[in-house]
Amino acid sequence: MNRNFSILFAGALAGATIATVGVGQERDGSNPTQSETYRALSIFGDVFEIVRAQYPDKPDDQELIEDAINGMLTSLDPHSSFMNAEEAADMRTQTSGEFGGLGIEVTMEDELVKVVSPFDGTPADKAGVLANDLITEINGEEVRGLTLSEAVDKMKGDIGTSVELTLIREGATKPIRVSIERAEIKVPSVRHSIEDGIGYIKLLRFSEQTTIGLQEAIAEIEAETGDDELTGYVLDLRRNPGGLLDEAVSVADVFLDQGEIVSTRGRNAEETRRYNARAGDEIDGKPLVVLINGGSASASEIVAGALQDQRRATVVGSRSFGKGSVQTILPLGADGALRLTTALYYTPSNRSIQGRGIDPDIEVEQPLPPEILEQMGLGAADEMALGESSLRGHIRGLEEGEDGSGSLDYVPPDQEDDLQLQYALDLINGQEKHAAYPPQANSRASN
Repeated sequence: MNRNFSILFAGALAGATIATVGVGQERDGSNPTQSETYRALSIFGDVFEIVRAQYPDKPDDQELIEDAINGMLTSLDPHSSFMNAEEAADMRTQTSGEFGGLGIEVTMEDELVKVVSPFDGTPADKAGVLANDLITEINGEEVRGLTLSEAVDKMKGDIGTSVELTLIREGATKPIRVSIERAEIKVPSVRHSIEDGIGYIKLLRFSEQTTIGLQEAIAEIEAETGDDELTGYVLDLRRNPGGLLDEAVSVADVFLDQGEIVSTRGRNAEETRRYNARAGDEIDGKPLVVLINGGSASASEIVAGALQDQRRATVVGSRSFGKGSVQTILPLGADGALRLTTALYYTPSNRSIQGRGIDPDIEVEQPLPPEILEQMGLGAADEMALGESSLRGHIRGLEEGEDGSGSLDYVPPDQEDDLQLQYALDLINGQEKHAAYPPQANSRASN
């Protein structure tokens, strides 16, 4: 696939084909329905002019137009939208996994930016930024009052420029000020470790770096353990919101030797596309357990559904998010881009995930700690269990039931408290037994 011409992606909030199209139709009025359409468009123009002329505070014309376009698109489904030039550029950055920045993963805590972890070898890492540092100022500007995305935007910038951070560190007697030069950052989408002779691989997102990162993780795990001592693998897709569709196909292909991975279907039958695995299982048939939860969406569901249907892996955890739609990103030149839902995707056994999600072969619930429930003012954990079926205006799936899609997406920070991961490890090591593991060799998929 040539990325110069198309990028396919599937994520919790977006997933798609990027393509260039020409927009234009004959307006001869010979079609009555078409005439009514252009009459309605004329009304829109009249309303626009009235608002511009009579609203008490003069509105921004560009914002009015963008909001009107977004109103039209969001009335279709939650994933169709208009992106202005800046938003389109941000989308391209996210899918590439590369940008000019510092190289830190951050979150928000008590109105301050908290460093979750600096990425190895990045400017932040070299400058001595540590996990759990709290960023109080960015270039002398207070972080309090900023949203997380606003703070992150201020830390990003052109490669070679500098940013000054003021940090509060536990044990330090005064704030720490560091000046960091921005560099090209490749956001890691894969983490791995070895747990009791089992290769553990966590996919954080599906960017252009994911398949390469996965293959590198497998190679490093095998080099550290020795192929004969490696019992199996756990592929963790929990809280992975998705990303590039072609990366999802490539990731599934890493573990499959043959068969269909996913199909996408649009309005017309001829628009159906099928993606098949190529020969070569890169872990040589070793046991594989896939972890999912309510935060596993779209591209994650494609991978889990393919490996489940092809009986290559046992899926453990709780029901996934249930986003089974594909969006097409249509560039609009310098004005931005249009993100439009154009198709639904189906697993190899012809299952629609839309509004339903992937049901695990073995359900293992991960309870939410009482202190988190209390902190968030929730009475029960299921109040956080939201999926595609709970989104207003979502496309109703063919297999969507009354119980909807999604489940709790909580993953404990400490591995010893992670019941789903511990169950997966015990399953591979033989300490847990279940009829769904190992999966039966005969495929349930319709190939």
